[in-house]
Amino acid sequence: MLEVRLSHSLGALSLDVAFEAPRGVTVLFGRSGSGKTTIVNAVAGLLRPESGRIAVGERVLCDTAQRLHLPPHRRRLGYIFQEGRLFPHLSVRQNLRYGQWFAPKGARPEDMARVVEMLGIGDLLARRPGALSGGEKSRVAIGRALLSAPRAILADEPLASLDEARKAEILPYLERLRDEVDIPILYVSHSASEVARLATTVVALEAGHVVAQGRAEEVLGDPAITPLGAREAGAVLAARVVRHHADGLTELDAGGAALWLPRVDRPEGADLRVRIAAHDVIVARGRPEGLSALNILPGRVQTLREGSGPGALLAVDTQAGRVLARITGRAAAALDLGPGAEVHMVIKAVAVAQADIGTAR
Repeated sequence: MLEVRLSHSLGALSLDVAFEAPRGVTVLFGRSGSGKTTIVNAVAGLLRPESGRIAVGERVLCDTAQRLHLPPHRRRLGYIFQEGRLFPHLSVRQNLRYGQWFAPKGARPEDMARVVEMLGIGDLLARRPGALSGGEKSRVAIGRALLSAPRAILADEPLASLDEARKAEILPYLERLRDEVDIPILYVSHSASEVARLATTVVALEAGHVVAQGRAEEVLGDPAITPLGAREAGAVLAARVVRHHADGLTELDAGGAALWLPRVDRPEGADLRVRIAAHDVIVARGRPEGLSALNILPGRVQTLREGSGPGALLAVDTQAGRVLARITGRAAAALDLGPGAEVHMVIKAVAVAQADIGTAR
């Protein structure tokens, strides 16, 4: 468990946060300037907070009350930067061995062969960083961090500099890292899709303060918590692959409800997490007929949150889980929507992007 309690002023930012990051991926989620990188730098020892305490298990890294501030090299944390920051004059194998060399004596080391296999970098070992793609560099950087035998891993928007194709390439490896490595991973992101796919825990930040923390499904499914604004709101459903059909569609079981998506590249029986963007959902009072949309989920309105403009965010509990819909206040009034109202949530199959579908832990 990584425990963080910090207070710090940096320019216009007044940071005051407290949270815990258990095993798995804890995502610091919020707009630019909300304090995400400042927190990670404080945990890494690159920034000395004005007050606070940081600990990994029983190992205290920083405690201002005791005037304790371990330097970065003594914290045993793996840091994955946006750019990878590999040594250009060393091969991939040598970069990985540098991580092993940095591991302290007596620490239980990660097996090189296991890390190489997990990250799919076996055919890259003889190359130098200049001959690697962005996604390949990121995977090597993750491997180097793992081989240093860290107590925790810090990842500061590691996919931010990659295009969509490279992000799609590396996300499955990050999911596997989440599921197979027995240490906390503190991950910075302002991408709703990344959060939905990777997070076991979400810490939502606004202006240097924690506005919510908990399981990804709970935090992302709360219409009152929109760190990136209502336009990026969306809920996460747990589902299982039932079968792949000849017409190119995959049938999922989401809490007993059928959910149809364009072919999902996962085997039958695989557990998934599916993000449904609120702006891709249509709300109907009665069950609609004669529609091209394949996914129609009946449910009951849990909350309706109206914004300062013409929009409103609706949270509906369905058999498949909580679904959010972004509608206008005028539509909400016309349909007489409010807590307890029975509705049908309409979701176009093709509206769900492959980037919003991930493997469940």
